[in-house]
Amino acid sequence: MATLLRGEVAAILQPAGHAQYKGAYCPPGVPFKEVRRGPFDGKADIAVRPDVDGELPKLMTFGNGQVVYEYDGRDQKNRAVYRYAPNLSSSHRDVMNGVAEVYAEHALTQAKEGQ
Repeated sequence: MATLLRGEVAAILQPAGHAQYKGAYCPPGVPFKEVRRGPFDGKADIAVRPDVDGELPKLMTFGNGQVVYEYDGRDQKNRAVYRYAPNLSSSHRDVMNGVAEVYAEHALTQAKEGQ
């Protein structure tokens, strides 16, 4: 857990919810569940600072802005929950194309072993 300074709120990064992944890019041959996965899911050693009116930031970015997580309320431990936002992440299409390559290679290997 992150050490919190005065006014900061503990946060956790989670996979995308329906609101975040609806309409997101998913290449053929890749299960749609892969779209939900963000590269930093489960990270809980972070904190956010509310702005002057007490609101938490709506977005949290990583990788020079290429990976975006969107604020989605609080969890039972009162942490701020940020969910992966594939539609807002500029790296999402490239990552998903890489995932598609892995699935295709696996299918090819399985087919060769099944001969």
